[in-house]
Amino acid sequence: MTIGFALLAALCNAINVTTQHIASTSDPKKSKGWRLVRYLFSSPLWLLGWAALAAAFVFQALSLHRGEMSVVQPLLVTELVFVLVLRRVVIHQSIRAITWWAGGLTCVTLALFVAMSEPQGGNDFPSSHAWVGATGVTVGTATVLAILGMRGSAVRRAALLGSSTAIMWALVATFIKTMTQTLSQYGIVGMFTHWPVYALAASGLAAEILNQAALHVGPLSTSQPFLVIVDPIVSIALSVWIFEEYFTPNAARLTLAALGFAGMCASATVLIRTTPATMAGPATTRSTARS
Repeated sequence: MTIGFALLAALCNAINVTTQHIASTSDPKKSKGWRLVRYLFSSPLWLLGWAALAAAFVFQALSLHRGEMSVVQPLLVTELVFVLVLRRVVIHQSIRAITWWAGGLTCVTLALFVAMSEPQGGNDFPSSHAWVGATGVTVGTATVLAILGMRGSAVRRAALLGSSTAIMWALVATFIKTMTQTLSQYGIVGMFTHWPVYALAASGLAAEILNQAALHVGPLSTSQPFLVIVDPIVSIALSVWIFEEYFTPNAARLTLAALGFAGMCASATVLIRTTPATMAGPATTRSTARS
């Protein structure tokens, strides 16, 4: 069920991205400010996107509660493939052959990593020492990258802020996992008497602010590869550090797993860079060409 819930979370994230992008760009009056906000809140498609985002959070929480973080977080990369399918099926975009090949290779190499690495173990209630150390290093690194990303070229800033954002989202995943443990142990009311839910709220807000900054300062083709690749790398490191997860001791299998992970990162980057820059459908494209 861990893999199933993780894939559902990735699908819901893809639906959120697709529906909200279409809704935000389909206003015939091209409204701005409060008029745009009012238009969006009256758009069923935009509201569907928020429902999908809420469902994605629930599915991710279920998968993290039931399984290893070093499995769940890498599987969320499949969001890129789901978005590609939705672009083709819903928007009827023309997708290049190399992009489809990159999407397929992303899935194959991801499956190779999960199958060969055999993530297992884990401590549902990590020590305070592990939490303090891992959180301090993670937040400190994200802060340094964010500060460095305040200056320089647009590409440099997008890369640094994208990396900072990905690190924070990995930390958010650790808080989601431990929050589900306190929820199952103490119930909804008891959950609010323990720290994980507040750590989740604070880190989630910080991650979203960084995410918006990364999307604003530079091209998506620069920030998104870092968002996609850095997150699972840091998530795996945190899963070992905080939750004491571990992998197979077989050297040959670990080598194949490492090759699979590297292949996933490379193919996901190709997928991102060859995907159409906008979600404009064929009709919009022809209209733009005529104008």
